[in-house]
Amino acid sequence: QLQLVESGGGLVQPGGSLRLSCAAFGFTSDYYAIGWFRQAPGKEREGVSCINNSDGSTYYGDSVKGRFTISRDNAKNTVYLQMNSLKPEDTAVYYCAADYLPLLRCSSGIGFGKYDYWGQGTQVTVSS
Repeated sequence: QLQLVESGGGLVQPGGSLRLSCAAFGFTSDYYAIGWFRQAPGKEREGVSCINNSDGSTYYGDSVKGRFTISRDNAKNTVYLQMNSLKPEDTAVYYCAADYLPLLRCSSGIGFGKYDYWGQGTQVTVSS
């Protein structure tokens, strides 16, 4: 059973930075993808970024390109989301998700696919 635990959320001023962490455990294969998603009150869930563990390829949503960076530390079973130049519209609950068959979950052709395993979420608030 996959388990995902997010951390690192908080309150930050516009223009500031935060780094979110997603600790992931229980994989039975190295062929999986991990994605970051967010949901603001009254809005649909939005794909932020994802990473294919088998080849390290990444994908970003248009609203965060150039500001957010996804990375992984396989020794720590952790994926990070470095968020720079934060804007008030980045305020949301951020979730990490994971699933196998990474080309169906995270690729330039598909974008953000469907994920079956989700963390509990961490709140990010960007406000002065």
